[in-house]
Amino acid sequence: MKKYIILIVLFLLPISVYLFFATGVNNFVKLPVVSEDVKELSMFKSVDGTNLQLEDKITVLLFFGKDSQSKKANAFNLAHKIYKKNYQFEEFQFVTLITDTELETITKLKEELSEIENPKNWKFAVGTPEAIEAVFYSLETKGALDENFSTNNVFIVDKERNIRGRTDDEDYGTLYGYNASNYAEINNKMSDDLKVVLAEYRLALKKYKTEREI
Repeated sequence: MKKYIILIVLFLLPISVYLFFATGVNNFVKLPVVSEDVKELSMFKSVDGTNLQLEDKITVLLFFGKDSQSKKANAFNLAHKIYKKNYQFEEFQFVTLITDTELETITKLKEELSEIENPKNWKFAVGTPEAIEAVFYSLETKGALDENFSTNNVFIVDKERNIRGRTDDEDYGTLYGYNASNYAEINNKMSDDLKVVLAEYRLALKKYKTEREI
């Protein structure tokens, strides 16, 4: 009897595991789209001369404007809890929008960020205050930029230039962005939500490769 039980377990367990993951592929819960058609970064130039675009990238979008110095703590929170864990994902990037008054501050900030992790996929995009406003208001959130064209909120932008967030958040109802000055919010909500978005694209890529092999 024990032999039969062992054989049944050995036979059924792999099938059960396969069905579990197969069901996960078909019924994977995506992070909701809360806003669409974020404005592309054509009005900005990268500090390091690299190409800037949101399309086909998974982006964490930050607005430092003229206030990079006071946003350093936000950058360090994000570097430790978000960037460090995910920067090696091929199509993942951080993009921080600044004015040309911030170049000296950003140079020092990049040096400090390099002590946490290689900032190769953290881009600083220089534009006019009007360009920064144009991108921010294309997000169609309930928030606003301050007098320095900056905000503590950061946003997850998917490859189709949609904002991903929550539609049933216990604190905000609809959650468009995450308060980078709030360590708990970054560590809990944003970290979890970004994992979902990255897993979605990993799953889509895996499915695409499988279909091509077939």
